Amino acid sequence: MFSKSKINEPGPKADESSAPKPAMSETSRPSSGNEFKASAPKAKPAASILSSDLHITGNLKTTGDINVEGTVEGDIRAHLLTVGESATIKGEVVADDVVVNGRVVGRVRGLKVRLTATARVEGDIIHKTIAIESGAHFEGSVQRQDDPLNGGKAKPVPTAPAPAPAPAASNG
Repeated sequence: MFSKSKINEPGPKADESSAPKPAMSETSRPSSGNEFKASAPKAKPAASILSSDLHITGNLKTTGDINVEGTVEGDIRAHLLTVGESATIKGEVVADDVVVNGRVVGRVRGLKVRLTATARVEGDIIHKTIAIESGAHFEGSVQRQDDPLNGGKAKPVPTAPAPAPAPAASNG
């Protein structure tokens, strides 16, 4: 019996040298438990939650998701930003997906922007797609762009200061 198990042991060890089978066995083994999420660097982390009693002064930047329930005075850049009903953000918001349930005072830029019925937005919205539910309050302008995440650079395109230097050059 021992010789059979010794014969079986070298077989898997030889497969481990190949490396494809252990990768599959590691993937299937941790997927049963929470170890897979902790050990795999490609696993998507959970959204960061800023609770309703939290007040932040400063900018936030992440490649992940943020759920804001508190107050943020500063700019936010994220993959998915969810502004909770009790949340207030005073600053620019830039995200692939923006869902506003609360209050935003400042510009909103996103590929997909959604204002729910409880949303209060005071500022311009630059988007690729937008949805505004009935009951949402919005004061500002809406502009569609194919690349709204880099749309801040498009604002200086209409150059009003360019004509001013021309008369100054004429007078000099």
